[in-house]
Amino acid sequence: MKKIKQIASILLFAMLMMGIACACSSDIDIRQDYEFKVTHLPVPKRLKKGETAEIRCQIEREGKYVETYYSLRYFQPDGKGELRLDDGTVFLPNDLYNLLDNTFRLYYTSQSEDQQVIDVYFSDNFGRIYMLSFSFNNDNSKEE
Repeated sequence: MKKIKQIASILLFAMLMMGIACACSSDIDIRQDYEFKVTHLPVPKRLKKGETAEIRCQIEREGKYVETYYSLRYFQPDGKGELRLDDGTVFLPNDLYNLLDNTFRLYYTSQSEDQQVIDVYFSDNFGRIYMLSFSFNNDNSKEE
């Protein structure tokens, strides 16, 4: 009877150790990609040719992962103008530019007397994309 108890306890111990070994996993699931959006303060709806609009932006994200970085590219389907970053970087349409801060300013200078539309696409290094569209009408009022 004593021998049966020893064998049973050894089997129970072995099963317990196998259960613990199977429960432990080296695959740790750490979330890296979080949803984000870009918020901005109101911008003017009308611009004269040569006038510049300031667009104050901030990236707001659900969570923080240190190795996440953001970039932007823009397209201008209507009108003509120049978009630049607060550090003076002038953007070319459809080129990708890295953003160094989560809070930044964009400056759009009108170079057209027609309606202008710019679409700005923000993306992170995990493939998530957020799009903002800005529309400016020509301000042909005379200054007094």
